[in-house]
Amino acid sequence: MNIGLIIIGDEILSGKRADKHLAQAIRILGERGLQVAYAHYVGDDPDRITATLATAFASGDLVFSFGGIGATPDDHTRQCAARALGCEMALHPQARDLIYERMQDIARENGQAYEPDREDNRHRLQMGVFPVGASIIPNPYNKIAGFSCQGRAGGAVHFVPGFPVMAWPMVEWVLDTHYRDFFRSGDRLEKSVIVMGAMEATLTPLMVEVEASHAVKVFSLPSVDHPEYGRHIELGVKGEAAAVEAAFADLLKGLVRFGCTLGPELVRKSA
Repeated sequence: MNIGLIIIGDEILSGKRADKHLAQAIRILGERGLQVAYAHYVGDDPDRITATLATAFASGDLVFSFGGIGATPDDHTRQCAARALGCEMALHPQARDLIYERMQDIARENGQAYEPDREDNRHRLQMGVFPVGASIIPNPYNKIAGFSCQGRAGGAVHFVPGFPVMAWPMVEWVLDTHYRDFFRSGDRLEKSVIVMGAMEATLTPLMVEVEASHAVKVFSLPSVDHPEYGRHIELGVKGEAAAVEAAFADLLKGLVRFGCTLGPELVRKSA
């Protein structure tokens, strides 16, 4: 299952705010034995958001969309999701009830009368207007729900706010509620070795050979100015632990054949 992220907002692309969602998604997914396959950053342009969401809905992937689901003029995500799906929008009953609960909470906290028909409270209901057929994602922070829509190819896009304090628990709820069967145990491994002064082109045939002989993924991370190792390649394999052990042994043998100077070996858990 491919897992993608869509991170929406001009403030990210302008540098006004730094994105925190990618790093946190990697952590949340990694704790469940999953990993991010791709991430897209999109500004507050309705046409571009719609096109990005249409691709996501057609992909069959599990996709999380962060941001733009409020009710201010620069929030376009809810409307773009409906356009991408080719469907109408409607006030979701559960989302409506939760918004009313939030209105009552605010009134009580401020010592005010609860006035659901006040203009600002009626406007808040817009945050519960989703594409028809959407299901809600509970928001433990302030009860203003996110929503999920099924894609045409069997995947789904899950929409959460841009605020990290709200978004991250909602992502965890989606995973733990709907995707637990995809979680993998911690028996995946990543092993690598620092290869001093080597060139990737020289070692490519060895990488191809190891990947063809074992059910692992071979990776190569070159560096030209490392403060300790200077020019080097971190060369390694990742996958199921048993396969990694055998593949890494063959990788080391191949490096010895090439006469490579080897540095430290590194072991990490892998998603």
